[in-house]
Amino acid sequence: MTNGATDDEIAARLRAVALRVEAARRLSPTGGTALLRSIVEATAALFGAEAASIALHDPATDRLVFEVAAGEQGQGVVGLAIGSGEGVAGFVFSTGQPMALADVGADSRFGRSAAEQTGYVPRSLIAVPLADDEGVLGVLEVLDKREGAFDLRDVELASVFARQATVAIRSSRIERDTASLLLAVLGGTGSDPESGDVEAIVAAAVAGLDDADADPLWALADEIARLRAADPGQLDLVRELLAVLVRRAERRPAGRGRTGPAR
Repeated sequence: MTNGATDDEIAARLRAVALRVEAARRLSPTGGTALLRSIVEATAALFGAEAASIALHDPATDRLVFEVAAGEQGQGVVGLAIGSGEGVAGFVFSTGQPMALADVGADSRFGRSAAEQTGYVPRSLIAVPLADDEGVLGVLEVLDKREGAFDLRDVELASVFARQATVAIRSSRIERDTASLLLAVLGGTGSDPESGDVEAIVAAAVAGLDDADADPLWALADEIARLRAADPGQLDLVRELLAVLVRRAERRPAGRGRTGPAR
């Protein structure tokens, strides 16, 4: 037991955590370095750029660490760490504002010494924040279009890729932090964290969720996740319809839920 809770109570709490993690996983794409790498690769290809990279903020050191990169000139930046307010990336991270530089050498915010460490000094760049309602996680940079100059449309497109990266990172961190929580709680109950208890608890908690008849809520979560690919212009209509349905459900008397298939 832990803090007076019985094993059954602890198992119930762990199951509740696991269910919430599964909901987050269903509503957000899977995170991880591989997905971030695919995002920067797609970004570099779309812009016809020499390189693209993602730097993430490390709160423990208050530095931006370049985690992934793509393009012929991108690989040298991976692993580089700079101050959270240093250079163009630091400026964008600190202010949360995107920026485009047609001539990096003419801008005092450009960190030439850091660029030289990577073996490639760009001529022009775009930098956009990886941001959501919870804050700024890092920065996406795109370096040197091979044809033409960066413009406002490019900044908007880069921001779309940055939003996808932000969703991926948040999703990945939810899973990581929850796994750590489960391990800590299991350790407190005397269970062996290495024995597969975590996997067993999560598997038991989410078993049968693909069966819409068992719990239609999970089928709804899957449908909502699919809306990410919908035309943004249609989402207002969807939101209005959902609001109507929620109000109807709230007014429905208890005990009158559907007990059989709809007809």
